[in-house]
Amino acid sequence: MSTAPSLAAEEAPQPAAPEPQTRGPWAALRPLVLRLHFYAGVFVAPFLLVAAVTGLLYAASFQAEKLMYAHEMTVPVGDAKLPISRQVDAARKAHPEGTVSAVRPSPEDDASTRVMLSGVEGVGATHTLAVFVDPYTGEVRGALEQYGSTGALPLRTWIDEFHRDLHLGENGRLYSELAASWLWVIAAGGVALWFSRRRAQRKVRGVTGRRRTLGLHGAVGVWAAAGFFFLSATGLTWSAYAGANIDELRTSLGQATPSVSAAASGGDHAGHDAASKAGGSGEHGVGLDKILAAARAEGLGDPVEIVPPADASSAYVVKQVQRSWPEKQDAVAVDPASGKVTDTVRFADYPLLAKLTRYGIDLHTGVLFGLVNQIALMLLALALILLIVWGYRMWWQRGRGNAFGRPIPRGAWAQAPPYVLVPLMALVAVVGYFVPLLGIPLAGFLVVDVVLGEIAHRRKRRAAAA
Repeated sequence: MSTAPSLAAEEAPQPAAPEPQTRGPWAALRPLVLRLHFYAGVFVAPFLLVAAVTGLLYAASFQAEKLMYAHEMTVPVGDAKLPISRQVDAARKAHPEGTVSAVRPSPEDDASTRVMLSGVEGVGATHTLAVFVDPYTGEVRGALEQYGSTGALPLRTWIDEFHRDLHLGENGRLYSELAASWLWVIAAGGVALWFSRRRAQRKVRGVTGRRRTLGLHGAVGVWAAAGFFFLSATGLTWSAYAGANIDELRTSLGQATPSVSAAASGGDHAGHDAASKAGGSGEHGVGLDKILAAARAEGLGDPVEIVPPADASSAYVVKQVQRSWPEKQDAVAVDPASGKVTDTVRFADYPLLAKLTRYGIDLHTGVLFGLVNQIALMLLALALILLIVWGYRMWWQRGRGNAFGRPIPRGAWAQAPPYVLVPLMALVAVVGYFVPLLGIPLAGFLVVDVVLGEIAHRRKRRAAAA
Protein backbone atom coordinates (compact mmCIF):
# COMPACT_ATOMS: atom_id res chain seq x y z
CA MET A 1 0.00 0.00 0.00
CA SER A 2 1.59 3.20 1.06
CA THR A 3 4.77 3.71 -0.74
CA ALA A 4 6.38 6.89 0.29
CA PRO A 5 6.94 8.77 3.49
CA SER A 6 3.24 8.24 3.48
CA LEU A 7 1.27 7.16 6.44
CA ALA A 8 4.48 7.17 8.35
CA ALA A 9 4.84 10.90 8.02
CA GLU A 10 1.37 11.49 9.37
CA GLU A 11 1.67 8.81 12.00
CA ALA A 12 4.52 10.55 13.83
CA PRO A 13 3.58 11.24 17.48
CA GLN A 14 1.58 14.44 17.64
CA PRO A 15 1.46 16.55 20.81
CA ALA A 16 -2.31 16.89 20.75
CA ALA A 17 -3.03 13.26 19.89
CA PRO A 18 -4.19 11.01 22.74
CA GLU A 19 -2.10 8.03 23.65
CA PRO A 20 -3.26 4.74 22.10
CA GLN A 21 -5.25 2.75 24.60
CA THR A 22 -4.41 -0.62 23.11
CA ARG A 23 -1.55 -2.36 24.83
CA GLY A 24 0.27 -5.56 24.07
CA PRO A 25 2.47 -6.64 21.14
CA TRP A 26 1.05 -4.11 18.69
CA ALA A 27 1.63 -1.21 21.09
CA ALA A 28 5.27 -2.28 21.25
CA LEU A 29 5.61 -2.83 17.52
CA ARG A 30 3.76 0.24 16.31
CA PRO A 31 6.67 2.71 16.66
CA LEU A 32 8.96 0.27 14.85
CA VAL A 33 6.47 -0.26 12.02
CA LEU A 34 5.98 3.50 11.84
CA ARG A 35 9.69 4.20 11.46
CA LEU A 36 10.25 1.36 8.98
CA HIS A 37 7.28 2.44 6.88
CA PHE A 38 8.50 6.02 6.79
CA TYR A 39 12.12 5.37 5.84
CA ALA A 40 11.33 2.53 3.46
CA GLY A 41 8.88 4.86 1.74
CA VAL A 42 11.41 7.69 1.52
CA PHE A 43 14.20 5.60 0.00
CA VAL A 44 12.31 2.95 -2.00
CA ALA A 45 9.55 5.19 -3.38
CA PRO A 46 11.68 6.47 -6.31
CA PHE A 47 12.25 2.88 -7.48
CA LEU A 48 8.57 2.10 -7.04
CA LEU A 49 7.62 5.21 -8.97
CA VAL A 50 9.72 4.11 -11.97
CA ALA A 51 8.26 0.61 -11.76
CA ALA A 52 4.72 2.00 -11.58
CA VAL A 53 5.11 4.37 -14.53
CA THR A 54 6.79 1.77 -16.75
CA GLY A 55 4.31 -0.88 -15.60
CA LEU A 56 1.42 1.36 -16.59
CA LEU A 57 2.99 1.84 -20.02
CA TYR A 58 3.56 -1.89 -20.40
CA ALA A 59 -0.06 -2.72 -19.57
CA ALA A 60 -1.16 -0.25 -22.25
CA SER A 61 1.37 -1.53 -24.80
CA PHE A 62 -0.66 -4.64 -25.71
CA GLN A 63 -3.42 -2.58 -27.30
CA ALA A 64 -0.94 -0.10 -28.77
CA GLU A 65 0.94 -2.99 -30.37
CA LYS A 66 -2.20 -4.24 -32.09
CA LEU A 67 -2.76 -0.81 -33.62
CA MET A 68 0.84 -0.09 -34.57
CA TYR A 69 1.54 -3.47 -36.19
CA ALA A 70 -1.92 -4.26 -37.55
CA HIS A 71 -0.60 -4.71 -41.11
CA GLU A 72 1.86 -7.41 -40.05
CA MET A 73 -0.34 -9.15 -37.48
CA THR A 74 -3.64 -9.35 -39.36
CA VAL A 75 -4.65 -10.54 -42.84
CA PRO A 76 -7.83 -10.64 -44.94
CA VAL A 77 -9.70 -13.88 -44.34
CA GLY A 78 -9.35 -16.27 -47.30
CA ASP A 79 -10.84 -19.59 -48.32
CA ALA A 80 -8.19 -22.10 -47.21
CA LYS A 81 -4.82 -21.83 -45.50
CA LEU A 82 -1.69 -23.12 -47.20
CA PRO A 83 0.29 -26.00 -45.65
CA ILE A 84 2.64 -24.67 -42.99
CA SER A 85 5.66 -25.86 -44.98
CA ARG A 86 4.74 -23.60 -47.92
CA GLN A 87 4.28 -20.64 -45.58
CA VAL A 88 7.76 -21.22 -44.14
CA ASP A 89 9.20 -21.54 -47.65
CA ALA A 90 7.70 -18.15 -48.52
CA ALA A 91 9.27 -16.59 -45.45
CA ARG A 92 12.66 -18.09 -46.27
CA LYS A 93 12.57 -16.83 -49.84
CA ALA A 94 12.04 -13.32 -48.56
CA HIS A 95 14.49 -13.70 -45.66
CA PRO A 96 17.12 -16.40 -46.29
CA GLU A 97 19.34 -15.11 -43.48
CA GLY A 98 19.67 -16.85 -40.12
CA THR A 99 18.05 -20.10 -39.02
CA VAL A 100 14.42 -21.04 -38.43
CA SER A 101 14.13 -21.24 -34.64
CA ALA A 102 10.34 -21.52 -34.32
CA VAL A 103 7.11 -21.28 -36.28
CA ARG A 104 3.76 -20.05 -34.96
CA PRO A 105 0.99 -21.04 -37.39
CA SER A 106 -1.88 -18.58 -37.81
CA PRO A 107 -3.98 -19.09 -34.64
CA GLU A 108 -7.11 -17.28 -35.93
CA ASP A 109 -8.79 -16.76 -39.29
CA ASP A 110 -7.50 -13.18 -39.62
CA ALA A 111 -4.06 -13.69 -38.04
CA SER A 112 -0.75 -14.04 -39.87
CA THR A 113 1.75 -16.86 -39.40
CA ARG A 114 5.03 -16.00 -37.70
CA VAL A 115 8.30 -17.61 -38.77
CA MET A 116 11.04 -16.79 -36.24
CA LEU A 117 14.64 -16.56 -37.40
CA SER A 118 17.61 -16.61 -35.04
CA GLY A 119 21.20 -15.62 -35.78
CA VAL A 120 20.15 -12.70 -37.96
CA GLU A 121 22.68 -9.89 -38.16
CA GLY A 122 21.59 -6.86 -36.19
CA VAL A 123 19.09 -8.82 -34.06
CA GLY A 124 20.00 -9.40 -30.40
CA ALA A 125 21.00 -12.86 -29.23
CA THR A 126 17.89 -13.19 -27.05
CA HIS A 127 15.61 -11.83 -29.80
CA THR A 128 14.44 -13.25 -33.11
CA LEU A 129 13.35 -11.80 -36.42
CA ALA A 130 9.65 -12.59 -36.88
CA VAL A 131 8.59 -12.87 -40.53
CA PHE A 132 4.82 -12.40 -40.94
CA VAL A 133 3.22 -14.51 -43.67
CA ASP A 134 -0.33 -14.43 -45.02
CA PRO A 135 -1.46 -18.07 -44.43
CA TYR A 136 -3.86 -17.94 -47.41
CA THR A 137 -1.59 -16.49 -50.11
CA GLY A 138 1.95 -16.90 -48.80
CA GLU A 139 2.53 -13.15 -49.06
CA VAL A 140 5.20 -11.86 -46.66
CA ARG A 141 3.63 -8.86 -44.94
CA GLY A 142 6.75 -7.70 -43.10
CA ALA A 143 9.42 -8.66 -40.59
CA LEU A 144 9.87 -7.30 -37.04
CA GLU A 145 12.18 -8.04 -34.14
CA GLN A 146 10.44 -10.16 -31.51
CA TYR A 147 11.16 -11.00 -27.88
CA GLY A 148 9.86 -13.41 -25.27
CA SER A 149 7.28 -16.14 -25.06
CA THR A 150 4.38 -13.70 -25.54
CA GLY A 151 5.79 -12.57 -28.89
CA ALA A 152 6.44 -8.96 -27.96
CA LEU A 153 7.18 -6.73 -30.95
CA PRO A 154 9.51 -3.68 -30.89
CA LEU A 155 7.23 -1.24 -29.01
CA ARG A 156 6.24 -3.66 -26.26
CA THR A 157 9.75 -5.09 -26.10
CA TRP A 158 11.25 -1.65 -25.46
CA ILE A 159 8.75 -0.88 -22.70
CA ASP A 160 9.12 -4.37 -21.22
CA GLU A 161 12.89 -4.07 -20.98
CA PHE A 162 12.60 -0.54 -19.57
CA HIS A 163 10.24 -1.84 -16.88
CA ARG A 164 12.44 -4.84 -16.12
CA ASP A 165 15.96 -3.42 -16.15
CA LEU A 166 15.92 0.21 -17.39
CA HIS A 167 17.80 -1.00 -20.49
CA LEU A 168 20.86 -1.58 -18.30
CA GLY A 169 21.04 -5.37 -18.65
CA GLU A 170 21.35 -7.77 -15.73
CA ASN A 171 22.60 -5.11 -13.33
CA GLY A 172 19.54 -3.02 -14.10
CA ARG A 173 17.28 -5.81 -12.87
CA LEU A 174 18.33 -4.96 -9.33
CA TYR A 175 16.08 -1.89 -9.40
CA SER A 176 12.92 -3.86 -10.18
CA GLU A 177 13.80 -6.59 -7.69
CA LEU A 178 14.41 -3.99 -4.99
CA ALA A 179 11.00 -2.44 -5.72
CA ALA A 180 9.23 -5.82 -5.66
CA SER A 181 11.07 -6.87 -2.48
CA TRP A 182 9.93 -3.82 -0.52
CA LEU A 183 6.48 -3.17 -1.96
CA TRP A 184 4.75 -5.77 0.20
CA VAL A 185 6.59 -4.60 3.33
CA ILE A 186 5.58 -0.99 2.83
CA ALA A 187 2.02 -2.03 1.96
CA ALA A 188 1.68 -4.25 5.03
CA GLY A 189 3.05 -1.55 7.31
CA GLY A 190 0.72 1.06 5.85
CA VAL A 191 -2.34 -1.18 6.26
CA ALA A 192 -1.43 -1.91 9.89
CA LEU A 193 -0.89 1.76 10.67
CA TRP A 194 -4.10 2.80 8.92
CA PHE A 195 -6.32 0.36 10.81
CA SER A 196 -4.63 1.21 14.10
CA ARG A 197 -5.94 4.77 13.79
CA ARG A 198 -9.30 5.70 15.21
CA ARG A 199 -12.10 5.73 12.66
CA ALA A 200 -12.60 9.48 13.12
CA GLN A 201 -8.98 10.07 12.11
CA ARG A 202 -9.44 8.29 8.76
CA LYS A 203 -11.88 10.86 7.40
CA VAL A 204 -11.40 12.37 3.95
CA ARG A 205 -14.52 14.51 3.71
CA GLY A 206 -14.69 17.72 5.64
CA VAL A 207 -10.96 17.93 6.41
CA THR A 208 -8.18 19.85 4.74
CA GLY A 209 -4.41 20.03 4.61
CA ARG A 210 -2.33 17.21 5.94
CA ARG A 211 -5.27 15.22 7.33
CA ARG A 212 -6.98 15.20 3.94
CA THR A 213 -3.80 14.03 2.22
CA LEU A 214 -3.47 11.27 4.80
CA GLY A 215 -7.10 10.28 4.32
CA LEU A 216 -6.72 9.99 0.56
CA HIS A 217 -3.41 8.17 0.88
CA GLY A 218 -4.73 5.69 3.41
CA ALA A 219 -8.09 5.03 1.75
CA VAL A 220 -6.60 4.38 -1.70
CA GLY A 221 -3.75 2.39 -0.21
CA VAL A 222 -6.01 0.07 1.77
CA TRP A 223 -8.17 -0.65 -1.27
CA ALA A 224 -5.13 -1.31 -3.47
CA ALA A 225 -3.07 -3.25 -0.90
CA ALA A 226 -4.14 -6.71 -2.08
CA GLY A 227 -3.04 -5.83 -5.60
CA PHE A 228 0.32 -4.60 -4.32
CA PHE A 229 0.89 -7.84 -2.40
CA PHE A 230 0.14 -9.77 -5.58
CA LEU A 231 2.43 -7.65 -7.76
CA SER A 232 5.24 -7.97 -5.24
CA ALA A 233 4.93 -11.75 -4.89
CA THR A 234 4.63 -12.48 -8.60
CA GLY A 235 7.34 -9.98 -9.51
CA LEU A 236 9.76 -11.81 -7.25
CA THR A 237 9.09 -15.19 -8.89
CA TRP A 238 11.20 -14.29 -11.93
CA SER A 239 13.62 -11.83 -10.35
CA ALA A 240 17.37 -12.45 -10.38
CA TYR A 241 18.11 -13.46 -6.76
CA ALA A 242 14.81 -14.04 -4.99
CA GLY A 243 13.54 -15.78 -8.13
CA ALA A 244 16.46 -18.21 -8.08
CA ASN A 245 15.73 -19.02 -4.43
CA ILE A 246 12.06 -19.56 -5.22
CA ASP A 247 12.93 -21.88 -8.11
CA GLU A 248 15.28 -23.84 -5.87
CA LEU A 249 12.59 -24.16 -3.21
CA ARG A 250 10.02 -25.32 -5.75
CA THR A 251 12.43 -27.90 -7.13
CA SER A 252 13.19 -29.25 -3.66
CA LEU A 253 9.45 -29.63 -3.05
CA GLY A 254 8.89 -31.43 -6.36
CA GLN A 255 6.93 -28.46 -7.71
CA ALA A 256 9.16 -27.43 -10.63
CA THR A 257 7.59 -26.75 -14.01
CA PRO A 258 7.88 -29.95 -16.09
CA SER A 259 9.29 -29.88 -19.61
CA VAL A 260 8.89 -32.26 -22.51
CA SER A 261 11.87 -34.48 -23.38
CA ALA A 262 13.20 -33.50 -26.81
CA ALA A 263 15.38 -36.59 -27.27
CA ALA A 264 14.75 -38.16 -30.69
CA SER A 265 14.40 -41.92 -31.20
CA GLY A 266 14.92 -42.09 -34.97
CA GLY A 267 18.55 -43.15 -34.88
CA ASP A 268 21.69 -41.66 -36.37
CA HIS A 269 20.29 -41.32 -39.89
CA ALA A 270 17.42 -39.09 -38.77
CA GLY A 271 19.78 -37.01 -36.69
CA HIS A 272 22.13 -36.51 -39.65
CA ASP A 273 19.21 -35.46 -41.84
CA ALA A 274 18.03 -32.90 -39.28
CA ALA A 275 21.50 -31.49 -38.80
CA SER A 276 22.13 -31.18 -42.51
CA LYS A 277 19.10 -28.91 -42.95
CA ALA A 278 19.51 -26.87 -39.78
CA GLY A 279 20.20 -23.67 -41.67
CA GLY A 280 17.37 -24.09 -44.18
CA SER A 281 13.60 -23.94 -43.97
CA GLY A 282 13.22 -25.90 -40.74
CA GLU A 283 12.04 -28.98 -42.67
CA HIS A 284 13.65 -31.92 -40.87
CA GLY A 285 12.81 -35.56 -41.50
CA VAL A 286 9.12 -36.03 -42.26
CA GLY A 287 8.58 -32.26 -42.51
CA LEU A 288 6.62 -29.60 -40.72
CA ASP A 289 3.20 -30.60 -42.04
CA LYS A 290 3.35 -34.12 -40.60
CA ILE A 291 4.89 -32.84 -37.38
CA LEU A 292 2.01 -30.39 -36.90
CA ALA A 293 -0.53 -33.09 -37.81
CA ALA A 294 0.94 -35.39 -35.14
CA ALA A 295 0.60 -32.64 -32.54
CA ARG A 296 -2.98 -31.93 -33.60
CA ALA A 297 -3.77 -35.61 -33.20
CA GLU A 298 -2.62 -35.33 -29.58
CA GLY A 299 -5.13 -32.56 -28.99
CA LEU A 300 -2.87 -29.50 -29.27
CA GLY A 301 -5.15 -26.79 -30.58
CA ASP A 302 -4.15 -23.25 -31.53
CA PRO A 303 -2.14 -21.29 -30.71
CA VAL A 304 0.93 -23.51 -31.00
CA GLU A 305 4.63 -23.03 -31.63
CA ILE A 306 6.77 -25.52 -33.54
CA VAL A 307 10.44 -25.64 -32.49
CA PRO A 308 12.76 -27.52 -34.88
CA PRO A 309 15.34 -29.95 -33.49
CA ALA A 310 18.17 -28.19 -31.71
CA ASP A 311 20.77 -30.73 -32.83
CA ALA A 312 21.27 -34.11 -34.46
CA SER A 313 19.86 -36.05 -31.49
CA SER A 314 16.79 -33.90 -30.80
CA ALA A 315 13.14 -34.07 -31.74
CA TYR A 316 10.68 -31.39 -32.78
CA VAL A 317 8.84 -29.77 -29.87
CA VAL A 318 5.31 -28.53 -30.47
CA LYS A 319 3.85 -26.55 -27.58
CA GLN A 320 0.75 -24.55 -26.93
CA VAL A 321 1.46 -20.89 -26.17
CA GLN A 322 -1.89 -19.56 -24.99
CA ARG A 323 -1.37 -17.54 -21.81
CA SER A 324 -4.92 -16.20 -21.63
CA TRP A 325 -7.69 -17.96 -19.72
CA PRO A 326 -8.02 -20.89 -20.02
CA GLU A 327 -4.30 -21.57 -20.14
CA LYS A 328 -3.09 -23.86 -22.92
CA GLN A 329 0.40 -25.13 -22.14
CA ASP A 330 0.43 -28.74 -23.35
CA ALA A 331 3.56 -29.85 -25.23
CA VAL A 332 4.68 -32.87 -27.26
CA ALA A 333 7.96 -34.05 -28.72
CA VAL A 334 7.79 -35.55 -32.23
CA ASP A 335 10.49 -37.73 -33.74
CA PRO A 336 11.66 -36.10 -37.02
CA ALA A 337 12.29 -39.48 -38.69
CA SER A 338 8.99 -41.22 -38.01
CA GLY A 339 6.64 -38.34 -37.16
CA LYS A 340 5.60 -40.19 -33.99
CA VAL A 341 5.04 -38.48 -30.65
CA THR A 342 7.79 -39.52 -28.23
CA ASP A 343 6.83 -37.53 -25.13
CA THR A 344 3.86 -35.53 -23.86
CA VAL A 345 3.42 -33.02 -21.04
CA ARG A 346 -0.05 -31.80 -20.08
CA PHE A 347 -0.70 -28.57 -18.25
CA ALA A 348 -3.38 -30.39 -16.27
CA ASP A 349 -0.61 -32.57 -14.79
CA TYR A 350 1.58 -29.65 -13.67
CA PRO A 351 2.30 -29.56 -9.91
CA LEU A 352 0.17 -27.05 -8.00
CA LEU A 353 2.94 -24.49 -7.45
CA ALA A 354 3.95 -24.68 -11.10
CA LYS A 355 0.37 -23.88 -12.13
CA LEU A 356 0.09 -21.04 -9.61
CA THR A 357 3.39 -19.61 -10.82
CA ARG A 358 2.17 -19.70 -14.41
CA TYR A 359 -1.13 -18.05 -13.50
CA GLY A 360 0.61 -15.44 -11.36
CA ILE A 361 3.14 -14.39 -14.00
CA ASP A 362 0.49 -14.19 -16.73
CA LEU A 363 -1.80 -12.15 -14.48
CA HIS A 364 1.13 -9.87 -13.56
CA THR A 365 2.00 -9.29 -17.23
CA GLY A 366 -1.61 -8.61 -18.23
CA VAL A 367 -2.26 -11.54 -20.56
CA LEU A 368 -4.36 -13.90 -18.42
CA PHE A 369 -7.64 -11.99 -18.76
CA GLY A 370 -6.80 -9.76 -21.70
CA LEU A 371 -8.05 -6.17 -21.76
CA VAL A 372 -9.75 -6.42 -18.35
CA ASN A 373 -6.47 -7.63 -16.85
CA GLN A 374 -4.56 -4.78 -18.49
CA ILE A 375 -7.01 -2.13 -17.26
CA ALA A 376 -6.76 -3.51 -13.71
CA LEU A 377 -2.96 -3.31 -13.87
CA MET A 378 -3.11 0.27 -15.15
CA LEU A 379 -5.40 1.24 -12.26
CA LEU A 380 -3.01 -0.39 -9.76
CA ALA A 381 -0.07 1.45 -11.29
CA LEU A 382 -1.97 4.74 -11.16
CA ALA A 383 -2.87 4.10 -7.51
CA LEU A 384 0.77 3.46 -6.69
CA ILE A 385 1.83 6.70 -8.39
CA LEU A 386 -0.78 8.68 -6.44
CA LEU A 387 0.24 7.09 -3.14
CA ILE A 388 3.87 8.04 -3.68
CA VAL A 389 2.94 11.63 -4.55
CA TRP A 390 0.64 11.90 -1.54
CA GLY A 391 3.30 10.35 0.67
CA TYR A 392 5.90 12.94 -0.23
CA ARG A 393 3.28 15.67 0.05
CA MET A 394 2.53 14.61 3.63
CA TRP A 395 6.22 14.73 4.42
CA TRP A 396 6.38 18.24 3.01
CA GLN A 397 3.27 19.28 4.96
CA ARG A 398 4.91 18.21 8.21
CA GLY A 399 7.73 20.68 7.55
CA ARG A 400 8.20 24.26 8.58
CA GLY A 401 8.25 26.88 5.86
CA ASN A 402 9.79 25.36 2.76
CA ALA A 403 11.56 22.50 4.56
CA PHE A 404 10.55 18.87 4.48
CA GLY A 405 9.04 17.42 7.61
CA ARG A 406 10.91 15.99 10.55
CA PRO A 407 11.98 12.34 10.33
CA ILE A 408 10.51 9.73 12.63
CA PRO A 409 12.57 9.55 15.86
CA ARG A 410 15.07 6.67 16.01
CA GLY A 411 15.26 4.08 18.75
CA ALA A 412 11.87 2.49 18.10
CA TRP A 413 13.36 -0.99 17.74
CA ALA A 414 15.04 -0.70 21.14
CA GLN A 415 11.67 0.03 22.78
CA ALA A 416 10.18 -3.28 21.69
CA PRO A 417 10.25 -5.98 24.43
CA PRO A 418 12.42 -9.07 23.82
CA TYR A 419 9.44 -11.41 23.50
CA VAL A 420 8.34 -9.38 20.48
CA LEU A 421 11.71 -8.34 19.07
CA VAL A 422 13.50 -11.72 19.08
CA PRO A 423 10.87 -13.69 17.06
CA LEU A 424 10.50 -10.72 14.73
CA MET A 425 14.25 -10.58 14.07
CA ALA A 426 14.29 -14.34 13.40
CA LEU A 427 11.46 -13.99 10.90
CA VAL A 428 13.15 -11.03 9.20
CA ALA A 429 16.41 -13.00 8.96
CA VAL A 430 14.68 -15.93 7.22
CA VAL A 431 12.75 -13.71 4.82
CA GLY A 432 15.84 -11.58 4.21
CA TYR A 433 17.84 -14.67 3.26
CA PHE A 434 15.35 -15.71 0.59
CA VAL A 435 14.74 -12.11 -0.53
CA PRO A 436 18.24 -10.59 -0.38
CA LEU A 437 17.28 -7.17 -1.76
CA LEU A 438 14.99 -6.86 1.24
CA GLY A 439 17.39 -8.33 3.80
CA ILE A 440 20.60 -6.52 2.78
CA PRO A 441 19.15 -2.98 2.68
CA LEU A 442 17.29 -3.62 5.93
CA ALA A 443 20.48 -4.79 7.66
CA GLY A 444 22.27 -1.73 6.31
CA PHE A 445 19.50 0.53 7.59
CA LEU A 446 19.76 -0.98 11.08
CA VAL A 447 23.56 -0.60 11.16
CA VAL A 448 23.39 3.03 10.07
CA ASP A 449 20.59 3.69 12.54
CA VAL A 450 22.62 2.24 15.43
CA VAL A 451 25.76 4.16 14.44
CA LEU A 452 23.92 7.46 14.09
CA GLY A 453 22.18 6.85 17.37
CA GLU A 454 25.47 6.20 19.12
CA ILE A 455 27.02 9.36 17.62
CA ALA A 456 24.06 11.44 18.76
CA HIS A 457 24.23 9.88 22.23
CA ARG A 458 27.94 10.70 22.62
CA ARG A 459 27.39 14.28 21.47
CA LYS A 460 24.73 14.71 24.10
CA ARG A 461 27.03 13.32 26.79
CA ARG A 462 29.83 15.65 25.75
CA ALA A 463 27.45 18.60 25.71
CA ALA A 464 26.19 17.67 29.18
CA ALA A 465 29.73 17.31 30.51
CA ALA A 466 30.67 20.70 29.07
